[in-house]
Amino acid sequence: MWTLIILAIDVFILYMIIPFVMTRILGWGVVSRGNAAKDIAFTFDDGPDPCYTPELLNLLHEHDVKATFFVLGKKAEQYPDLIQRMHREGHQIGIHNYTHTPNWIYFPWTNRRKQVDRTADIVERITGERPILYRPPWGLLNLGDLVFLRRSYRIVLWSVMVGDWKASVSAAQLKQDILKKIKPGSIIVLHDSGDTPGADPEAPLNMITGLEEVLCDIQLQGLRCLRVDELLDKEAGRIGAVQSRANVTTGSTRSY
Repeated sequence: MWTLIILAIDVFILYMIIPFVMTRILGWGVVSRGNAAKDIAFTFDDGPDPCYTPELLNLLHEHDVKATFFVLGKKAEQYPDLIQRMHREGHQIGIHNYTHTPNWIYFPWTNRRKQVDRTADIVERITGERPILYRPPWGLLNLGDLVFLRRSYRIVLWSVMVGDWKASVSAAQLKQDILKKIKPGSIIVLHDSGDTPGADPEAPLNMITGLEEVLCDIQLQGLRCLRVDELLDKEAGRIGAVQSRANVTTGSTRSY
């Protein structure tokens, strides 16, 4: 009996705790910020949402901001028009699993096939472009993710989080916390849906309201808002190419 308990504890530590320490504390195998002098990246998890994502896209368009959306495959299937709009307007689309469930409960091959690759296939069918970025729900990876997923995807976490999934965090508080925490190179995580476990359904409204004021302030500070791939790319020529490609895709279509 004790042998089984000890074995279970060992498996738990190896499969879950060690990856947590390696990624969330030591930063090994993941990206949580860039090395930029004037650039930051806004990222949005848990969408697309038929209520809040269109409002968010309108706001980003108004401020000429390109962002990165880590989408759930199940929602991408339900709302392909929103995925198409993200792509058409020059935003980057990454993977946030097919459903918002922690990787710790899956075998590594099951997680990749049923959650990650499945979502990549869905996005590719909708946009014609396969995602290269992956963010696990709650930022939790298992040992298999570090072995298998890093071969095909770049794992992106964050350097700024402000608790925007709770409705008790007001728009004013969100603005204050974001402006206090952001630095050049920051990757900010926000949420454009409130229907995942632990989130409040109305919380994204506060996020969008607070973000509008944040975007005005940071642009006055001279900070540029880039997609994650642009932020992480070290070659200025490559960044220009990504921006040019985004301009081409958005220049002829402005439908809302």
